Amino acid sequence: MPTISVVIPAYNAEHTIFETIKSVREQTFADFEIIVINDGSTDNTLELAQSVQDQRIKFFSYENGGLPVARNRGLSHSTGEFIAFLDADDLWTPDKLELQLAALKHHPEAGVAYSWTYFMDEQGKSSIPGVSIFFEGDVQPNLLVNNFLASGSNPLIRRQAIESVGGFDPVCAGCADWDYWLRLSVSWNFVVVPKHQIFYRQSSNSMSFTKVKHMEDDGLLVIKKTFQTVPAELKHLKKQSLAWIYQYVTQQYLKQDNSIDTINQAGQKLWMAICLHPQILLQDYAQSLIRWLIKKWIITLLQQVRLAKSKMLLLSSKE
Repeated sequence: MPTISVVIPAYNAEHTIFETIKSVREQTFADFEIIVINDGSTDNTLELAQSVQDQRIKFFSYENGGLPVARNRGLSHSTGEFIAFLDADDLWTPDKLELQLAALKHHPEAGVAYSWTYFMDEQGKSSIPGVSIFFEGDVQPNLLVNNFLASGSNPLIRRQAIESVGGFDPVCAGCADWDYWLRLSVSWNFVVVPKHQIFYRQSSNSMSFTKVKHMEDDGLLVIKKTFQTVPAELKHLKKQSLAWIYQYVTQQYLKQDNSIDTINQAGQKLWMAICLHPQILLQDYAQSLIRWLIKKWIITLLQQVRLAKSKMLLLSSKE
């Protein structure tokens, strides 16, 4: 049996799947299997993945079930002592598995090893290093107020830890990663590899208005079910946890067009975050959201003024 199982859920990923698999095959630690779950793709994802000649790769095709379901299906086929998930548009540095595995072996009490993240553009041509986080041991308080792992492509997890919590929850699909890390943090220590090793691809396309609402609902669901069971001494973090969700939703609304509806929604969500946890006003992230909101509001106002002037000129010309 391989030491590590790498689960790659793939849905219509023909533009990135080959590069993603390549980043696994180029790992300095080579005792792994790659499990590609074709989640009902309608493009050439499966054909491109199968063109890779490597006996360590296994392919399984299903009807589309969504990302959490595809990961669970990958888990059911895995045989490794450790499990890593890699989304079909993300990448790893060559030493990702080697260093995370070493960290878990050095800390046998830990169930999860994570690294730092690069935020990569859609074309994969540029990336920005994310914040360097050093949370280790009991990280539940830290995870309750911020998903510092950033993506599902980050951690390496012991099989015993996965078996203790079960699979990903499809009910909260939009925040299933965060929900899973939170469940792991209840009973398992985390250990950090202090190095940027994950390339998390950022889509240039903004979420639809409806999808942002679904993300918000899923995040609120995770918070509701999580705080039903957290220790009493952590319940005071609920407002801060809610504020983090509303900050995230604010950012997603601001990525959309300059319509007055999306600007108003962004303003409402940011105000809710501030009311819940006023200390966010001291954070650079929240300050940048406020500046972004003001800039978008001004742009929208100017557009409306220009439109009004155009209508007035059109009316006067007809007279």
